[in-house]
Amino acid sequence: MTSSAPSTHIASKLGLSDRIFAGPRSRRLLSTVEAGLERVDAALVRELAMADSLANATSRYLYDAGGKRVRPMLALLTCELGDGATDKVIDGATALEMTHLGSLYHDDVMDAADKRRGVPAAHEVWGNNIAILTGDLLFSRASQIMARHGEAAIRLQADTFERLVIGQMHETTGPQEGDDPVEFYLRVLADKTGSLISASARTGLTFSNGPAELDGALTVFGEKVGVAFQLLDDVIDLSADPDETGKVPGTDLRAGVPTMPYLLLAQRSDASALALRERIDEGVTQIADGADPALLDDALAELRDHESTQETLYLAHRWSAESIEALAPLPDGAVRDALTRFARAVVDRSR
Repeated sequence: MTSSAPSTHIASKLGLSDRIFAGPRSRRLLSTVEAGLERVDAALVRELAMADSLANATSRYLYDAGGKRVRPMLALLTCELGDGATDKVIDGATALEMTHLGSLYHDDVMDAADKRRGVPAAHEVWGNNIAILTGDLLFSRASQIMARHGEAAIRLQADTFERLVIGQMHETTGPQEGDDPVEFYLRVLADKTGSLISASARTGLTFSNGPAELDGALTVFGEKVGVAFQLLDDVIDLSADPDETGKVPGTDLRAGVPTMPYLLLAQRSDASALALRERIDEGVTQIADGADPALLDDALAELRDHESTQETLYLAHRWSAESIEALAPLPDGAVRDALTRFARAVVDRSR
């Protein structure tokens, strides 16, 4: 039996509608964007359908588990700077959401994550090979969608995919000799998260024949708000409620993947910071050797309340503010208002 499409109501997806669409002129956008999200979800159901029964089950798995649809929402906002939600815009938003979905299958294998969106990660159900191949399949379908709209659309998809891969490669290998770990990590976030959010904002503009001179502003906006989004996720991750997020707190750190709070902790030389870092490092080593990941619970709780996590929160707000500054060339109006509120909302999410 094919399950129904998840709800696309922004209030249920993001819990942000009152903030993003506050004010009379932004409120008028709400029904337009939600109607567009319904079209994107219908397109996702159609494009994720596979003739092969195994491929059909694995491809729909994370889609059926839910998701925020942040990237399509941004495309549906910026398309209002042009001709609105044309069929081409819906296709572009669908392709980029499929690219995002495909990356999640790969990320969970790389991070050895147990859960995603409240359900067992795909590799826990079908194994690593099938999970990776499912991600590849979604990337292929996304490329097919973009191919309907010419070389420029294909190049946008290919360039974004390239940055996603490079970001994952760099996250896997870590900083090299001479690299500043914090700056290196910010580049990884820009590639893995900022690039796709930026591509979504640009897609809405360009696929709706919006003013070409605004492309640069939306590119910078998307990059910076994407980094801000991920920095805040690093903070939330340390105190996440598994019932709400579907993930165990500190998933990345338990798998040996440094996040910003840990990197900022590592820059400190006081005795308490050094001791905490040593406890985390020893715990990660033991987990890699088969120990219970819960052995890091106390150390991660201490990191959650450490100054380095507060500094991460400050960085997230700074990147958000810079993303808002990038919107200066946009005309005053509902779209700029909503994008500004979105940038503020992504760093004001509850811990």
